[in-house]
Amino acid sequence: MGAIGRDPAGPALERIPVEAKPCSESRVVKTNRVFPNDVNDHNTLFGGKLMSDIDMTASISATRHSRASVVTASTDSVAFLAPVHQTDSVCLESFVTWTGHSSMEVFVKVTAENLRSGDRRIAATAFLTFVAIDDDGRPTAVPPVIPESDEERQLNASGEARAEHRRAHRRQSQEMAAYLTTRRPW
Repeated sequence: MGAIGRDPAGPALERIPVEAKPCSESRVVKTNRVFPNDVNDHNTLFGGKLMSDIDMTASISATRHSRASVVTASTDSVAFLAPVHQTDSVCLESFVTWTGHSSMEVFVKVTAENLRSGDRRIAATAFLTFVAIDDDGRPTAVPPVIPESDEERQLNASGEARAEHRRAHRRQSQEMAAYLTTRRPW
């Protein structure tokens, strides 16, 4: 653990020995009602509102795990699986599933519950990546994660593959940005 490592968010940094933490230490559960001002023209929860709540909840998980300031490095995926209606509550559950040197992958599971019938369904899932930063704004080491439940173990086991996909996607995005213009469109 004392080896020098590379982090996609910045230059080489020393891996400071830190004690691994279980996923449960970063778990955040937040439940909201869906109000009329939260819905779109279809009377379902506005996707942008849900994405904001996902980022907020995930950032708390990343901060709990690292006990450092964090920045969102990417929203890797948000899969909207079922609509959330005004008669539903929406429960967001997030936790750190995998870590790099200074980066943390956070999984968010969104469960909708019909408050009258009690029927529950997975409404969305998301993966986000956060980087822990020190007081000077530089990436800082984070502890490894220890999965405990079957769900956590499965997510952790596939974390390295998702991290490689993120690195490849970031390289592609950087290549594309090289030929994009910043001229005003008007």
